[in-house]
Amino acid sequence: MKILAFESSAKAASVALCEDEFLIAQSYQNNGLTHSTTLMPMAQDLLNNCGVTLSEVDCLAVAVGPGSFTGLRIGISTVKGLAWGADKPCAAVSTLEAMAWPMAHVDGLLCCAMDARRKQVYNAVFRARSGALERLTPDRAISLEELAEERKKSDFPQILIGDGALLCYNDANERGQQVCLAPPHLRFQSAWGVARCALEQARRGELISGAELTARYLRLSQAERERLEQQGKKQS
Repeated sequence: MKILAFESSAKAASVALCEDEFLIAQSYQNNGLTHSTTLMPMAQDLLNNCGVTLSEVDCLAVAVGPGSFTGLRIGISTVKGLAWGADKPCAAVSTLEAMAWPMAHVDGLLCCAMDARRKQVYNAVFRARSGALERLTPDRAISLEELAEERKKSDFPQILIGDGALLCYNDANERGQQVCLAPPHLRFQSAWGVARCALEQARRGELISGAELTARYLRLSQAERERLEQQGKKQS
């Protein structure tokens, strides 16, 4: 199965073309430009360089959250447009699960974390064993303190992954908890992880249409929180 995958949940953007577990090509940019100007050209160049047309792709995959509100919307809108025009099935991939796949070959506990600010992280924990993943928690927004309390109940050190990994690492060290950081080249989001997660969804028969793709933010945006706060003040 050929999968064209998109990752735009954070500052960097990437596109990957895979066939089953095999990575054919991946394009990655972390140059500060908006994803709306980089994502489609990256995909077009990648397909052209590989000599593959969109009609030859079996599935489109995209990280749907958690992550940057703007970044997720751009990635999802891009895949929706491609899926509608080419009539392709889609995979709506958890950003956190996609982050875990590049480390699935290392047996142990994988703690995926994205900085959600306010001393919180978007987080999910997985057990990696023999190249497969077992989900231990749902995707969630959790405080560093709550995560540390949860870590006390485990006898195994965690491998930290994601742009919130260093934040969790420093917090764990201050509390005297044993953790380790994934190596930099495997620590951050990548479209290959999205594709690998999408492959598992395809094998389970969980692909959806482009029209069904929706973002999973986990919590309200800052603008929405401020609006609700203002409404609460007016009502009081």
